[in-house]
Amino acid sequence: MNSTQETISAIEQTLQNLLVQKQAINSQIQELSLAIKELDSSSESYRLLGNILIKTDKPSLKKKLEQDLNAFQMRLKSIEKQESSLTEKLRSLQQDLLSQMKSKR
Repeated sequence: MNSTQETISAIEQTLQNLLVQKQAINSQIQELSLAIKELDSSSESYRLLGNILIKTDKPSLKKKLEQDLNAFQMRLKSIEKQESSLTEKLRSLQQDLLSQMKSKR
């Protein structure tokens, strides 16, 4: 039973870490989406390189932003799959633990 409790605790910690990652990725997705929207309505485009802004052409910048957005969206889907799998495993372990506790009573 102690092993099951440790596994449950480890899964809960992993789920917490995934939640933090998910929040950070959602933030990045929102920022990229906003940047793409702003880029569509602007006449000039600039890219941050270190501490300076460099003027760049809109099509290549938009393509880069869209690629970054796509990468973050794929990462988010991966995290959501992990989260779903771990949540299901956690439920199963919790039910097993409850069954073990009931059988010992």
